[in-house]
Formats: sequence, structure tokens, C-alpha cells
Amino acid sequence: MKQLLITVLLSGSCGFLAAQKTVKTPAIYKPVRTEMYKKGWIDFNKNGVKDIYEDPSAPVNARIEDLLKQMTLEEKTCQMVTLYGYKRVLKDDLPTPEWKNQLWKDGIGAIDEHLNGFQQWGLPPSDNEYVWPASRHAWALNEVQRFFIEETRLGIPTDFTNEGIRGVESYKATNFPTQLGLGHTWNRELIRQVGVITGREARMLGYTNVYAPILDVGRDQRWGRYEEVYGESPYLVAELGIEMVRGMQQDYQVAATGKHFIAYSNNKGGREGMSRVDPQMSPREVEMVHVYPFKRVIREAGLLGVMSSYNDYDGFPIQSSYYWLTTRLRGEMGFRGYVVSDSDAVEYLYTKHNTAKDMKEAVRQSVEAGLNVRCTFRSPDSYVLPLRELVKEGGLSEEVINDRVRDILRVKFLVGLFDHPYQTDLKGADEEVEKAENEEVALQASRESIVLLKNDQDVLPLDISGIKKIAVCGPNADECSYALGHYGPLAVEVTSVLKGIQEKTDGKAEVLYSKGCELVDANWPESELIDFPLTEEEQKEIDKAVSQAKEADVAVVVLGGGQRTCGENKSRSSLDLPGRQLDLLKAVVATGKPVVLVLINGRPLSINWADKFVPAILEAWYPGAKGGKAVADVLFGDYNPGGKLTVTFPKTVGQIPFNFPCKPSSQIDGGKNPGMDGNMSRANGALYAFGYGLSYTSFEYSDLKITPAVITPNQKTYVTCKVTNTGKRAGDEVVQLYVRDVLSSVTTYEKNLTGFERIHLKPGETKEVSFPIDRKALELLNADMHWVVELGDFTLMVGASSTDIRLNGTLTVVDCINDSTPQSKENEAPISASTNQETVNNVVDNNPTTFWEGNKGDYITFALQNEAKVDGISIAFHRDNGLETDFEIQLSSGGGQFLTVYSGTVKEYHKLLNFPFKGTTASDLRIVLGSDRVGITEIKLPQIKK
Repeated sequence: MKQLLITVLLSGSCGFLAAQKTVKTPAIYKPVRTEMYKKGWIDFNKNGVKDIYEDPSAPVNARIEDLLKQMTLEEKTCQMVTLYGYKRVLKDDLPTPEWKNQLWKDGIGAIDEHLNGFQQWGLPPSDNEYVWPASRHAWALNEVQRFFIEETRLGIPTDFTNEGIRGVESYKATNFPTQLGLGHTWNRELIRQVGVITGREARMLGYTNVYAPILDVGRDQRWGRYEEVYGESPYLVAELGIEMVRGMQQDYQVAATGKHFIAYSNNKGGREGMSRVDPQMSPREVEMVHVYPFKRVIREAGLLGVMSSYNDYDGFPIQSSYYWLTTRLRGEMGFRGYVVSDSDAVEYLYTKHNTAKDMKEAVRQSVEAGLNVRCTFRSPDSYVLPLRELVKEGGLSEEVINDRVRDILRVKFLVGLFDHPYQTDLKGADEEVEKAENEEVALQASRESIVLLKNDQDVLPLDISGIKKIAVCGPNADECSYALGHYGPLAVEVTSVLKGIQEKTDGKAEVLYSKGCELVDANWPESELIDFPLTEEEQKEIDKAVSQAKEADVAVVVLGGGQRTCGENKSRSSLDLPGRQLDLLKAVVATGKPVVLVLINGRPLSINWADKFVPAILEAWYPGAKGGKAVADVLFGDYNPGGKLTVTFPKTVGQIPFNFPCKPSSQIDGGKNPGMDGNMSRANGALYAFGYGLSYTSFEYSDLKITPAVITPNQKTYVTCKVTNTGKRAGDEVVQLYVRDVLSSVTTYEKNLTGFERIHLKPGETKEVSFPIDRKALELLNADMHWVVELGDFTLMVGASSTDIRLNGTLTVVDCINDSTPQSKENEAPISASTNQETVNNVVDNNPTTFWEGNKGDYITFALQNEAKVDGISIAFHRDNGLETDFEIQLSSGGGQFLTVYSGTVKEYHKLLNFPFKGTTASDLRIVLGSDRVGITEIKLPQIKK
């Protein structure tokens, strides 16, 4: 094996040494078989003719069909599997002559995690010479790609897939906070920037598909993967997921693959058993909480990949469910990418779920259900060979295989693999990956993710001018491993909290450090159940921290969790501080010195004692490689924390399930009077509620307006208010909008988050914040499981958290607007719409850059001249993601009844297209959208009423 000369990266260390053989890498990559590479196209099948699939100007569907009809069964089935990369399944870093005798001589669907540096859990990054630098890595992936293009019959490029939930997984790359931390920024634009950087760095390294974002909604705080969710609100998960996907898939630089589909993140007691069986949810909760983000991200951001999850729901494994993978995912949500299995999801059908008798049956069930690509740490032969047998035996139709392969090829065409299969700018890779501008975005994300939970008597920010000594202790004070685990960059320089404080106070104050205790103790996790006495060594370490705290002017205690206590397959039985951490904290507080608690962890913790007795608490989650600097900036007032909780902090695991959103009156039982003579039987309420977070300044809310205050179900209204910084420091406020259906046919949640905006205000500054409200914010699932907006009143609440509501008002939804109301004037206009009425004239302004936009089911209506006969219309459509969409043209002869006269599919955008239909006399013409986020830029319809 080719070796780097030196590689040192111990688990939990903050530094590394890396040097390698000097290997000259060209600035520009050029493939070898130059006769294949024509001007403007590539002769993939080496026949000297520009086939349709080789023609960049041909429509994508035509290219797919042309290639598909040339493929053999062997080539098709090879597209339906992943080959795990170097040292996972693939033993070679670069192609060898033996590859011509391997299964992938006929191509391969994807190669996952190839040369990304990850070896196995607990091992240091790979020392292979092609792992780093970026240019060398990109060159190596090009060489692997060149095998599939030049040495296979049809030259179908492979899809290089990789992880990327906190930056692309590579030896080095821009390292962001984990996804839970990113969620706490509440910053859409920032999340889009994170997506752009993740996608751009991935493509420059040679990857074309990144497994992110995670669209699971947090439900059980004990769950090991809570560190990977954006939060507990399906609306917030959808909003941030949309931005992440739009950023990653910008200009189709990569495909984004969202995970885990579906109903994955709510297991009984947080138990996992690898297959995550038996989620305890009603069908209505699954739809409103878990389906909601996937549906919106697919429709509004054009998500190109979905990872099917391990779990079953109501006894049916998702992996073998035609209902979930086809009827719902493709039929209802309009998904047009490819589905990849989560690791052993196929194998679990017979090894865990016992719904398939063997691997062959598991393959059949999965493919029939809708699986496109099997991805796990096994030989691709184990999937492809039984797949071929099934087709030859008649157990699977080859037409089903064709359908699955179409989806795979579509993604490959969309991300440009058939037009630009190589990452040719090798020098650019070195310049792009981890560049200074990207690092600044990472630092911003780290800062914005921090939440100030408590700040009694303004202990924070610390005044360095009045401090001579600072005592820093805790198992996470000098820890860095939280930023270097799987699913993100592996070997970047990490600034620990201790280092951040040392750099901030250099030359100004002395920093004393002692660890105080380990992250867990020798008896953990049994010590969560039994109170073992402190050992002599444990007491000695705590005494050292106490001694230093007594010397200092202030103590910073850095506690929480880490890779031992949180992560995949690491659910907990408690939410208390693990090990001896609480003993350490109590001992330091007992010194009487001011204490600041900093939490570095991947889930909410029940820090009841700290909340009662520690004056200042910061929650930093896993704040990424820049986390130590960000925490120090907050501690000393160079940055004013503005993060807000996207999760609920229970007081105890005994309250679980306890999360946002919740049903009305769900936290009021058990009495109210504590003590021997009281009637209280349980602890109620959250330790810290959803949306909560403090600041070093204060904000005042005023002037709530709802315009209009009366709407029909398909109209839009706007909620506006003013927010003023009434303190002495500039700061960020996350303004949150919640809605409550006052009277409904089924029980609804007490509050649904339906809008948020992170704003920055200088002292004394006022800003007006505006939230649009459309039917998506008001819908419920009725008794027939249909999404409807019921008539009546809705309470709209604006506040600083879900429990700190500052303003409220009432929105009324009616069946129709009375002619005497102002809204009726809009209906008299020649152009009206079910939503975004204010932009309807953009479709007749002869400006191709402006447009009216709506979602699936929305429509725009044109009043026609008296006795107008219409037999066609020209329409120019707009859609950011460029995916195909269905639409209908309807006509009305009066009375409000519209009949469909044309149904079609849009494949070209920003171009006037003619749509003829049988002519008839009509009073109105309507265009109905078949997908979300579809716009109309211009129409030509001479019969419009003047």
C-alpha cells in the first residue's frame, strides 16, 4: 500500500502531522484516449458516431432512452448497485488490469466514499497518497472515472457519492457545525451558503452526489442521531432543507440525497437495533411531522436523491414498500431522482424484519417497491447476481429494471456526467477546498449556532480588563474529536474551547487548565442507574480543578457529550450529564467563584441542577472546527449570541415523548403544589422550550398587522410586525411566527411554527418583519386524511420563542369574499390568481425576467373578452430547478365551473411554447400548476379582457 511518510491523528487530538511523497499533479486533467473526446461531445460507445445519448443538445429523456435501448441486462443491473470505495470493499485505489474481470467491467452505478480518508469507526484517516492534497485526490477520482468511460463498452460514467452533513467528508474540507448546530442558526441564507460550499468543494474533489441533508425530524432526545437533525419542527426542517438542497444543487454541481425516508427518527424508547423498528406514531403524526419535510424539499428544491431507511412503519419495512417508495414518493411527491438504500436496508428484510426468506427475495421486494441503487459495505455481486437471476427466471420484469435505470441515468445526465465527466481544474481544487472565504462562513455558522440558555446578573460577557486568571476545566475543554467524526471533514485543524480562550486572552490574563474528569466514568452507562462512589483518582482530578478555580477570578466549565455518548447507534437511557461531570460542576460552583457552563454535545441534556445553581450557561452543540474561537468570541462579548433552540430540553427522560409541536394541555396534569402536603405528582414543562434563547441585548415587539385579515382558503395574507433593539449592544433576534387553528374537525397542535426570520439590529434600531401566510400554513389532515383548510379563525402569534409570545391577532378564513370587501376589487381585474396576486401582471409585462409563481394546485385565471373564442395559448414557464412539471389549461363558460381542455408536461423554460386545443367560446381561461415552485414568465392570449 502506498504510504504517506507521516500521518498522526489520534482520536480526540486537535492537531495532526501530514506529509507525503512528492507526486507531481498537473494543473489541468487530460484523459488518455483522445480519439474519444470530440469537440463538444464524447464518443462513449466508441463507434465514431454522435449517438443521441452523447449529444449535449438533445433532451434529457431522449438521451436516456437512446442509451437504455443500447444497454444489456448486465449493464443495466450494474447501474443498480454501489461499489464502496478504497478499503471499504474496493481494495484498489486506482484501476488495475484485474478490473476488466470484475463485475464492474460492465459499469457501476456509484462508487461511495472512495479515497475520502475514512477507514472505519475509531481509526485514523487513511494514509493513502491519493487522499490529499485536493488536486491529487481529484486526479485519482478522474483516473477511476476514466476506466468506466474508456474501458467499458458504453462508457457510462459512475456517480461518485460521499457523505456531507457538516461539510463534505474528505481528509480536509470546510468543517461546519453538525446539522443540529446548523439548525440553531435559524438562518436560511447561511444554510444555503453551507450547501453551496459543500457542493462546490465536493465537485472540485471529484464527487458528484452528496448524502445530505438529513430531513429527519427530532422526536426522542435519547436517540443517538439527534446530533444530525435540524430540529423538532417539520416546518423548520423543511425550510432549512430546501435551502441546503438549493445550495448543494446550484447549477447541478452535485446531486443532493436527502435521508432517511421515512418515519425513521422516532423509535420506542430511543432503541435502534440497527433496523430502527416499530416507530410509535399514528398515521396523522407521520404525515404532519415526518412526511412534510420530504414532500416540500422534493417539490420546492428538486431533490435528486433519497435514501430509503432501515425501519418499518406499522409492520411494513420501508425498503420493500411500494406504497412509500413509489405511490407516495414518486406519485404524490413528484420525485424524479433515484432512491439509494441505507446500508443494509435490503439485507434487513430477511435478517431483521423477517419479511423476506432470503437475499434473493429481499432484492425482488426492494426493486419492485422502487429501489434504484443498493448501497452497503458488501460486494456488489451479492446484489447484482440475484438480481440478474430474478430477471432471467421471470421473477422480475426487465421493464421494471428499465424504469429503475432510467432514474439513475436521469440524475447522471442532470449533474453533467455525460458532458463533463472529469474534474479537470486540479489546481482549482487546491485553491477552492477550505479556502479563506469558506472558512469565514464556517466561523459564522459556529457563532450563530450558539444559544445563551442562562445569564443571571449579566455574568456574561466576561470583562477581560477585570480578570487576571481564568480557570478552564471539563472533559470537553480541550477536546476536538466532536469535529472530526464520520460524515464530515476528518483531519482539519480544530480550535478547542481551551485554545480559543487562550488565544483570546493572550497577554491579558492567565489561563489555568485541568481536565477535572473524563467524559464518562469506568462504570458508565450503568452509573446512570447506580450511584457508584468516586474513586481516589477521580476525586484527585476534581480537587485539582477546584484548586485552580479558587485561584481564578472566574471558572469556565466545559461539559456535555461526545463520540462515546452520542451518534449513530448510541442512544441513551438518561439525559443527565454523563460520568462525573455533575460532581465536577458542583465542586467548582461550591468555590463561590463566578462560573460559566459551556455545553458541547449532540442532544439536549437535563441540566436541572446547573439551571438552578450556575449563573451562566452556553449551549454550543458540536460547533465545528471553528467552535473554540466562536465560544471565546461569545464569552468575551466579541459576538452577541442569537441562536434559538430548535429542540426541547426535557427536565427528565420521564417526560419523553416531549417535543415540539405538542397537543393542547399536554403538560398540565399531575397537580401544581409540590411538597409533603401538596398534590403535585410529576415535573411538568420544559427545562428550556422550543425557540428559546437569550441575548446580551433586549428586543421589543410592536405593531402587529394582518393584511388582509379575512381571506379564502387559496388566498395569501401577510403578517407584519416591528422589532426594536432596546439594549446597548447590537444583536440578532430570531422572530418566530406560530399559528393555531382555533376550532377544527380534528385535534391540532397547540402551536405550529409557520414563519421565522433572523434579523440583526443595532442599538435603538427598528426593523419591520413580514411573513407570508398561504394555505400550507393553515392546512390540516381531516378525518378522511385529506389536506384541507377549514373555515374559521386562526390565532397568529409572533414571539421570541414558542412560550414567549409578544403579539397575537386573528386571521379569518371564509368560503368567499363579500362583494363589498376590498378583496373583491382584485377579482374584477382581468388576471387573478389563487396565490401571489400582487405579481400576476408579470406574465404580461414583456419582461422575461419577471414571473408569477405558485405551488402544486395553484392557478392563474384570465378573464376573456365577451363571446371570445379561444383555441390556444402561448406560455413561457419558469422553474429554478429545471425539472419537468405537469400543468393543465382549463376553460370556463361562467358560473365558476372550469373544465380541462389541455394537459401537458413542461420540459423547456423561459421560452414561449404554443399549446393548441379544441376551440370554444369561454369567459375565463385558467392555468393550473402540477408542481411546487413553478412560475409563468409570459403568456400570449389576445382574447384577454382589456
